[in-house]
Amino acid sequence: MNNEQYNGLTLYWPRALPFLVFLGLTGLQGQFSGAAVYWIYTAKTVIGAWLLWTVRRRLPELGWKMSGLAVAGGVLVFLLWVGLDGFYPKLGKASPWNPPAQFGEGAPAAWFFIAVRLAGSTLVVPPLEEVFYRSFIYRYIAARQFLEVPLTRFLPLPFFATAGLFALEHREWLPGLLAGFVYQGLVLRRGCLGEAIAAHALTNLLLGLYVIKQGAWSLW
Repeated sequence: MNNEQYNGLTLYWPRALPFLVFLGLTGLQGQFSGAAVYWIYTAKTVIGAWLLWTVRRRLPELGWKMSGLAVAGGVLVFLLWVGLDGFYPKLGKASPWNPPAQFGEGAPAAWFFIAVRLAGSTLVVPPLEEVFYRSFIYRYIAARQFLEVPLTRFLPLPFFATAGLFALEHREWLPGLLAGFVYQGLVLRRGCLGEAIAAHALTNLLLGLYVIKQGAWSLW
């Protein structure tokens, strides 16, 4: 491995590896049933948080920035996610995630795993996904020397391709696609990944609270 390849890897892995490990554990989670599903989610949440902490100094773009537009974007995506449900065909089978059904209504274990899911989807998933998609994939599609591509530069192919890849990661592909447009738009506005992370976190928080209140476990 020459110096150029080594330097490239040191730029790629902090942005790609944490998400890919998390995605791999998500695939593993789908191979199990019963209580194991919930324990694997807990493990991948802890691992995802640890990976983010480990690479944080290598990611100058990583951060949280709440703003009026971030709030508006987060709420908009939440409304799209819930409002479009039932109006389009979803991808694949629903993964089992219903802690009250698994552990009993009001059981401590049920509330523990609900809290883990809410924390994981709000605090861990947004930075993992936004760094990977909006910072790395968007710019890597544009140029191999991706750090030379400003986060404020709109490029049609990366914009639509990144949103499409983000959509395919979700069973709810249609709101996932629209979410990709919204979050990337927030990054493009001022080159601030933190606004997209904050918006994404707000979306997931609102969705989680909605799922808990309405018992709409299929949306989780």
